[in-house]
Amino acid sequence: MTGIRLTAPAPGWSIDADVVVVGSGVAGLTAALRCAAAGLATVVVTKARLDDGSTRWAQGGVAAALGEGDTPEQHLDDTLVAGAGLCDAAAVRTLVTEGPDAVRRLIGTGAHFDTADDGTIALGREGGHHRRRIAHAGGDATGAEISRALVEAVREAALHTVENALVLDLLTDAEGRTAGVTLHVMGEGQHDGVGAVHAPAVILATGGMGQVFSATTNPPVATGDGVALALRAGAEVSDLEFVQFHPTVLFLGSGAEGQQPLVSEAVRGEGAHLVDAHGTRFMLGQHELAELAPRDIVAKAITRQMQLHGTEHMYLDARHFGAEMWERHFPTILAACRAHGIDPVTEPIPVAPAAHHASGGVRTDLRGRTTVPGLYACGEVACTGVHGANRLASNSLLEGLVFAERIAADIVADRPRAGAEAVVNGPAPSPLLPPEARSTIQRIMTRGAGVVRSADSLARAAEELEDLHRSAFLKAGSAEPKDAEPGVEAWEVTNLLLVSRVLVAAARQREETRGCHWREDRPERDDENWRRHLVVRLTPDRQLTLRTTDTEAFGPVDPAGAADCAAASTTHPTPEEP
Repeated sequence: MTGIRLTAPAPGWSIDADVVVVGSGVAGLTAALRCAAAGLATVVVTKARLDDGSTRWAQGGVAAALGEGDTPEQHLDDTLVAGAGLCDAAAVRTLVTEGPDAVRRLIGTGAHFDTADDGTIALGREGGHHRRRIAHAGGDATGAEISRALVEAVREAALHTVENALVLDLLTDAEGRTAGVTLHVMGEGQHDGVGAVHAPAVILATGGMGQVFSATTNPPVATGDGVALALRAGAEVSDLEFVQFHPTVLFLGSGAEGQQPLVSEAVRGEGAHLVDAHGTRFMLGQHELAELAPRDIVAKAITRQMQLHGTEHMYLDARHFGAEMWERHFPTILAACRAHGIDPVTEPIPVAPAAHHASGGVRTDLRGRTTVPGLYACGEVACTGVHGANRLASNSLLEGLVFAERIAADIVADRPRAGAEAVVNGPAPSPLLPPEARSTIQRIMTRGAGVVRSADSLARAAEELEDLHRSAFLKAGSAEPKDAEPGVEAWEVTNLLLVSRVLVAAARQREETRGCHWREDRPERDDENWRRHLVVRLTPDRQLTLRTTDTEAFGPVDPAGAADCAAASTTHPTPEEP
């Protein structure tokens, strides 16, 4: 355990529970419902409203071998190919084997998927899939429907929920086991200010970290809070360098920042073409699946074309769909485009890659356990080994379902009960960055660690991030007025800085191009040296240690072994504390 925590007031109130779930997307709510159904006192903590996470924004669907002639083995093969040699085969097999029944249980919870004329689930196709196996709801509103069904189920079950709450740090007992979390509830929540939920099991389901970049498809709440919390608690994170940039995000201009509208891969699945300004299709001949190649390949192809033509975007042409198909299958995308002055029925859509999904995260085993006893992770915050170097389209919602159920089963089997008292000790709390540093971090990351990276760009990014980190410590030890008082914006930007530093450190270490990690200076895939995972820890003296696994397999998650591996790691020191 590191003992590192954010600067924050002491908790002024508390809740006791058996399990606390942090996050209210498909992973978090599925885990919470399963735990509560087994009789465990379960509390759900979420940063905004229950339905405000990334799940609600998912336009794609849920991938599972539900169609006639499809099999889990075929789904496994497509996932392994997309993952560029870094998927953990055992994790993928778990996903594709348990996935179909997990989707059926989701339907039993109340989710309604689009159906064909014969009443069966209508299945679409997306990039990297050789079969139609994507279940959608409302055409391009799958996430919204799943979120609706799960939120209704949570409310019907009368689960204890705390909304508008930013989780700060993990609480642990004298033996280093999980004992709950501290959190700050904003004014509209049940409790105002900093408090604590005491529980022997904590499930992180906090979603992604897309807000480390200037342009992303992620909602504003996706600031990497779960990964940062886990790092401060001493947990291992893995593969953070593999950030998937969605190829087709609506281009709103060179100065556009924050959450950008997504143009779902399902549009290409129904026959839309990627073209340049002259109307020439450029994916033909680049991959056997053309526009339906895995996302990393399409994003790279678009970026190359942009560099070749000296432009900031390419086009997605689906005019041949006609108005009726657009309105029936893609009403959300159609409305978003028209809201920005573009009519896909009559003109091509300007698109460019933007940060979309973190394939890496908090390292877990097949039961969702991290290297901190009692701490679990699932969904985008976790790294199960399923996605490897590049996530296969529509596997993310399925991963949330499958591994949330596995976590709940593990906790129910163990039946943890509260009792051990939380102990707060360790180094001085981490100083906070001022809120205005957020845009600085985003510009550094977009410029230095975006779609295209190099040794030089990453070195500059690392230096600039360390300058920010150092300045926070220097100001904390000086007589200067502290302009970064504890608060949501300061906590978020401090989390963003930590996950950015880890991402850049891992990207610098991985000297190859693989999946969605594209190094201009190392353009080839290097299986001999790099068909393995990078694992990062934060030590009690605030140093980052990096090690590699022996193979692409994840292996067991061992809390004792995690502590023993530092001697064989590469260490990235942080500035001296005052």
